[in-house]
Amino acid sequence: MKKLLFAFMLFSFTIISACSDSDEKNNTQSEKDLPSQENQQQEEQQTPEKQNEKPATNGNNDNTVASITQAEALKNIKDQLKTNLPIYLPAKLPIPEGAFLTATTKAENQQVEIIFYESEQYLPINDIKLKNPESATVLARLTVKQYGSTKEANEQIAFENFSKNGGQEVDLGNKIKGYQDAGVGSLWTGWNEGRWAIATHTRTDNPEAGVKLAKQAIQFLETHMLPVPKQNGSAHLDVYETGNLIVWQDETLVYTLDTIKDPLKALEIATAFYH
Repeated sequence: MKKLLFAFMLFSFTIISACSDSDEKNNTQSEKDLPSQENQQQEEQQTPEKQNEKPATNGNNDNTVASITQAEALKNIKDQLKTNLPIYLPAKLPIPEGAFLTATTKAENQQVEIIFYESEQYLPINDIKLKNPESATVLARLTVKQYGSTKEANEQIAFENFSKNGGQEVDLGNKIKGYQDAGVGSLWTGWNEGRWAIATHTRTDNPEAGVKLAKQAIQFLETHMLPVPKQNGSAHLDVYETGNLIVWQDETLVYTLDTIKDPLKALEIATAFYH
Protein backbone atom coordinates (compact mmCIF):
# COMPACT_ATOMS: atom_id res chain seq x y z
CA MET A 1 0.00 0.00 0.00
CA LYS A 2 2.81 2.38 0.88
CA LYS A 3 4.60 1.53 -2.37
CA LEU A 4 1.44 2.22 -4.35
CA LEU A 5 0.96 5.59 -2.64
CA PHE A 6 4.59 6.56 -3.24
CA ALA A 7 4.34 5.68 -6.96
CA PHE A 8 1.19 7.79 -7.29
CA MET A 9 2.86 10.81 -5.68
CA LEU A 10 5.93 10.44 -7.91
CA PHE A 11 3.76 10.27 -11.05
CA SER A 12 1.86 13.45 -10.01
CA PHE A 13 5.08 15.36 -9.37
CA THR A 14 6.40 14.38 -12.80
CA ILE A 15 3.24 15.67 -14.52
CA ILE A 16 3.38 19.00 -12.63
CA SER A 17 7.07 19.48 -13.50
CA ALA A 18 6.41 18.76 -17.15
CA CYS A 19 3.56 21.30 -17.27
CA SER A 20 5.77 23.90 -15.56
CA ASP A 21 8.57 23.34 -18.07
CA SER A 22 6.11 23.66 -20.94
CA ASP A 23 4.76 26.96 -19.61
CA GLU A 24 8.27 28.37 -19.21
CA LYS A 25 9.13 27.39 -22.77
CA ASN A 26 5.96 28.99 -24.06
CA ASN A 27 6.63 32.18 -22.09
CA THR A 28 10.23 32.27 -23.31
CA GLN A 29 9.11 31.79 -26.90
CA SER A 30 6.51 34.57 -26.52
CA GLU A 31 9.16 36.93 -25.17
CA LYS A 32 11.41 36.10 -28.14
CA ASP A 33 8.57 36.79 -30.55
CA LEU A 34 7.61 40.11 -28.92
CA PRO A 35 10.36 42.32 -30.45
CA SER A 36 9.54 40.92 -33.86
CA GLN A 37 5.88 41.88 -33.42
CA GLU A 38 6.85 45.40 -32.26
CA ASN A 39 9.14 45.83 -35.26
CA GLN A 40 6.33 44.67 -37.51
CA GLN A 41 3.99 47.27 -35.96
CA GLN A 42 6.63 49.99 -36.41
CA GLU A 43 7.12 49.01 -40.04
CA GLU A 44 3.35 49.05 -40.59
CA GLN A 45 3.19 52.55 -39.05
CA GLN A 46 6.06 53.80 -41.25
CA THR A 47 4.67 52.39 -44.48
CA PRO A 48 2.03 55.12 -45.10
CA GLU A 49 4.67 57.83 -44.52
CA LYS A 50 7.05 56.22 -46.96
CA GLN A 51 4.29 56.04 -49.53
CA ASN A 52 3.71 59.77 -49.18
CA GLU A 53 7.40 60.61 -49.65
CA LYS A 54 8.28 61.77 -53.16
CA PRO A 55 11.74 61.00 -54.50
CA ALA A 56 13.81 63.90 -55.77
CA THR A 57 13.01 64.38 -59.42
CA ASN A 58 14.41 66.54 -62.18
CA GLY A 59 12.50 69.66 -63.10
CA ASN A 60 10.10 69.44 -66.02
CA ASN A 61 8.07 71.66 -68.26
CA ASP A 62 4.81 71.32 -66.36
CA ASN A 63 6.47 73.05 -63.40
CA THR A 64 4.98 70.72 -60.79
CA VAL A 65 8.14 69.18 -59.36
CA ALA A 66 10.72 71.01 -57.28
CA SER A 67 13.90 71.74 -59.16
CA ILE A 68 17.05 70.36 -57.61
CA THR A 69 19.56 72.53 -59.42
CA GLN A 70 19.63 76.11 -60.66
CA ALA A 71 20.03 74.84 -64.21
CA GLU A 72 16.70 73.01 -63.95
CA ALA A 73 15.02 76.04 -62.38
CA LEU A 74 16.32 78.32 -65.13
CA LYS A 75 15.10 75.89 -67.78
CA ASN A 76 11.65 75.91 -66.21
CA ILE A 77 11.69 79.71 -66.09
CA LYS A 78 12.50 79.96 -69.78
CA ASP A 79 9.81 77.40 -70.62
CA GLN A 80 7.26 79.46 -68.70
CA LEU A 81 8.00 82.57 -70.75
CA LYS A 82 6.40 81.22 -73.91
CA THR A 83 8.05 83.84 -76.09
CA ASN A 84 9.60 83.81 -79.54
CA LEU A 85 12.19 86.43 -78.59
CA PRO A 86 15.70 84.95 -78.86
CA ILE A 87 16.69 85.75 -75.29
CA TYR A 88 19.21 84.06 -73.04
CA LEU A 89 19.26 83.78 -69.26
CA PRO A 90 22.12 83.83 -66.74
CA ALA A 91 24.04 80.62 -66.17
CA LYS A 92 23.43 80.93 -62.43
CA LEU A 93 22.43 83.39 -59.73
CA PRO A 94 24.09 84.13 -56.38
CA ILE A 95 21.93 82.33 -53.85
CA PRO A 96 23.11 80.64 -50.64
CA GLU A 97 23.50 76.88 -50.45
CA GLY A 98 20.21 75.19 -49.58
CA ALA A 99 18.04 78.02 -50.94
CA PHE A 100 15.69 77.61 -53.90
CA LEU A 101 15.62 79.65 -57.09
CA THR A 102 12.22 80.61 -58.47
CA ALA A 103 10.65 83.48 -60.42
CA THR A 104 7.62 85.25 -61.76
CA THR A 105 7.40 85.69 -65.52
CA LYS A 106 5.50 87.97 -67.84
CA ALA A 107 5.61 87.91 -71.64
CA GLU A 108 4.20 90.38 -74.16
CA ASN A 109 4.67 90.68 -77.91
CA GLN A 110 8.01 92.49 -77.82
CA GLN A 111 8.99 92.30 -74.17
CA VAL A 112 9.50 89.83 -71.34
CA GLU A 113 9.97 90.42 -67.63
CA ILE A 114 11.43 87.99 -65.11
CA ILE A 115 11.72 88.66 -61.40
CA PHE A 116 14.13 86.20 -59.81
CA TYR A 117 13.60 85.14 -56.20
CA GLU A 118 15.37 83.04 -53.62
CA SER A 119 13.33 81.17 -51.01
CA GLU A 120 13.98 78.86 -48.09
CA GLN A 121 11.29 76.46 -49.29
CA TYR A 122 10.52 75.39 -52.83
CA LEU A 123 7.96 77.58 -54.56
CA PRO A 124 6.86 76.88 -58.13
CA ILE A 125 7.41 79.51 -60.80
CA ASN A 126 4.63 82.12 -60.78
CA ASP A 127 3.34 80.81 -57.45
CA ILE A 128 0.87 83.22 -55.85
CA LYS A 129 2.93 83.11 -52.62
CA LEU A 130 5.66 85.08 -54.38
CA LYS A 131 3.47 88.16 -53.97
CA ASN A 132 4.14 87.91 -50.23
CA PRO A 133 7.57 89.44 -49.45
CA GLU A 134 7.88 87.14 -46.44
CA SER A 135 7.78 84.04 -48.67
CA ALA A 136 10.77 84.90 -50.87
CA THR A 137 13.46 87.54 -51.44
CA VAL A 138 13.84 89.38 -54.73
CA LEU A 139 17.24 88.81 -56.34
CA ALA A 140 16.85 90.88 -59.49
CA ARG A 141 14.46 91.95 -62.19
CA LEU A 142 15.35 91.26 -65.81
CA THR A 143 13.55 93.03 -68.64
CA VAL A 144 14.29 92.22 -72.27
CA LYS A 145 12.67 94.40 -74.93
CA GLN A 146 12.91 94.19 -78.70
CA TYR A 147 13.12 97.40 -80.75
CA GLY A 148 12.46 98.01 -84.41
CA SER A 149 16.13 98.52 -85.32
CA THR A 150 19.63 98.30 -83.84
CA LYS A 151 19.83 102.10 -83.96
CA GLU A 152 16.69 102.46 -81.86
CA ALA A 153 17.95 99.82 -79.44
CA ASN A 154 21.31 101.57 -79.13
CA GLU A 155 19.59 104.81 -78.19
CA GLN A 156 18.35 103.13 -75.00
CA ILE A 157 21.91 102.66 -73.72
CA ALA A 158 23.37 105.51 -71.68
CA PHE A 159 26.84 104.96 -73.12
CA GLU A 160 29.50 107.59 -72.48
CA ASN A 161 33.14 107.91 -73.44
CA PHE A 162 34.31 109.37 -70.16
CA SER A 163 37.76 110.37 -71.42
CA LYS A 164 36.11 112.71 -73.94
CA ASN A 165 33.53 114.07 -71.53
CA GLY A 166 36.18 115.59 -69.32
CA GLY A 167 36.02 115.68 -65.54
CA GLN A 168 38.61 115.29 -62.85
CA GLU A 169 40.94 112.36 -63.41
CA VAL A 170 41.34 109.73 -60.68
CA ASP A 171 43.52 106.63 -60.58
CA LEU A 172 41.37 103.53 -60.12
CA GLY A 173 44.19 101.00 -60.26
CA ASN A 174 44.84 98.25 -62.81
CA LYS A 175 46.02 100.99 -65.22
CA ILE A 176 42.49 102.40 -65.45
CA LYS A 177 41.71 106.10 -65.24
CA GLY A 178 38.41 107.29 -63.94
CA TYR A 179 36.74 110.66 -64.41
CA GLN A 180 34.68 112.35 -61.73
CA ASP A 181 31.76 114.65 -62.33
CA ALA A 182 29.79 116.35 -59.54
CA GLY A 183 26.45 118.09 -59.54
CA VAL A 184 23.37 118.64 -57.33
CA GLY A 185 24.86 116.79 -54.37
CA SER A 186 25.90 113.74 -56.41
CA LEU A 187 29.35 112.58 -57.44
CA TRP A 188 29.90 110.15 -60.30
CA THR A 189 33.13 108.27 -60.99
CA GLY A 190 33.09 106.81 -64.50
CA TRP A 191 35.41 104.70 -66.64
CA ASN A 192 35.26 102.57 -69.79
CA GLU A 193 36.01 98.88 -70.24
CA GLY A 194 35.67 97.79 -73.85
CA ARG A 195 32.17 98.63 -75.03
CA TRP A 196 30.99 99.25 -71.48
CA ALA A 197 30.56 102.57 -69.70
CA ILE A 198 30.59 102.01 -65.94
CA ALA A 199 30.03 104.62 -63.24
CA THR A 200 29.65 104.64 -59.47
CA HIS A 201 27.41 107.08 -57.64
CA THR A 202 27.88 108.61 -54.20
CA ARG A 203 27.11 111.92 -52.51
CA THR A 204 29.46 114.87 -52.63
CA ASP A 205 29.95 114.70 -48.86
CA ASN A 206 31.22 111.11 -49.17
CA PRO A 207 33.54 111.20 -52.23
CA GLU A 208 35.87 108.37 -51.18
CA ALA A 209 33.01 105.87 -51.16
CA GLY A 210 32.53 106.24 -54.91
CA VAL A 211 36.22 105.67 -55.63
CA LYS A 212 36.29 102.66 -53.29
CA LEU A 213 33.30 101.06 -55.02
CA ALA A 214 34.86 101.75 -58.45
CA LYS A 215 38.07 99.99 -57.41
CA GLN A 216 36.12 97.03 -56.04
CA ALA A 217 34.17 96.75 -59.31
CA ILE A 218 37.36 96.89 -61.39
CA GLN A 219 38.97 94.23 -59.23
CA PHE A 220 35.92 92.00 -59.64
CA LEU A 221 35.94 92.43 -63.41
CA GLU A 222 39.55 91.28 -63.52
CA THR A 223 38.28 87.73 -63.06
CA HIS A 224 34.70 87.98 -64.39
CA MET A 225 33.41 88.92 -67.84
CA LEU A 226 30.42 91.11 -68.56
CA PRO A 227 28.30 90.02 -71.53
CA VAL A 228 29.67 91.27 -74.85
CA PRO A 229 27.25 94.00 -75.97
CA LYS A 230 26.28 94.56 -79.58
CA GLN A 231 26.85 97.50 -79.62
CA ASN A 232 27.14 99.03 -76.15
CA GLY A 233 26.42 98.54 -72.46
CA SER A 234 26.26 100.74 -69.37
CA ALA A 235 26.30 100.11 -65.63
CA HIS A 236 25.37 102.48 -62.81
CA LEU A 237 26.49 101.24 -59.39
CA ASP A 238 25.14 103.03 -56.33
CA VAL A 239 27.02 103.28 -53.04
CA TYR A 240 23.73 103.66 -51.16
CA GLU A 241 22.14 100.62 -52.86
CA THR A 242 19.21 102.55 -54.30
CA GLY A 243 19.86 102.91 -58.01
CA ASN A 244 21.84 99.99 -59.41
CA LEU A 245 21.12 99.62 -63.12
CA ILE A 246 22.86 97.53 -65.79
CA VAL A 247 21.78 97.75 -69.43
CA TRP A 248 23.25 96.26 -72.59
CA GLN A 249 22.30 95.83 -76.22
CA ASP A 250 22.17 92.61 -78.24
CA GLU A 251 21.31 93.74 -81.77
CA THR A 252 17.64 94.80 -81.54
CA LEU A 253 17.22 93.48 -77.99
CA VAL A 254 17.96 95.52 -74.88
CA TYR A 255 18.60 93.74 -71.58
CA THR A 256 17.96 95.63 -68.33
CA LEU A 257 18.87 94.45 -64.84
CA ASP A 258 17.57 96.38 -61.84
CA THR A 259 15.98 95.93 -58.39
CA ILE A 260 19.32 94.70 -57.03
CA LYS A 261 20.42 96.34 -53.79
CA ASP A 262 24.08 95.32 -53.61
CA PRO A 263 26.05 96.97 -56.47
CA LEU A 264 28.69 94.23 -56.56
CA LYS A 265 25.99 91.57 -56.62
CA ALA A 266 24.46 93.44 -59.57
CA LEU A 267 27.78 93.07 -61.38
CA GLU A 268 27.94 89.40 -60.43
CA ILE A 269 24.49 88.74 -61.87
CA ALA A 270 25.36 90.64 -65.06
CA THR A 271 28.53 88.59 -65.58
CA ALA A 272 26.44 85.40 -65.35
CA PHE A 273 24.98 86.39 -68.75
CA TYR A 274 28.38 86.10 -70.42
CA HIS A 275 28.35 83.38 -73.07
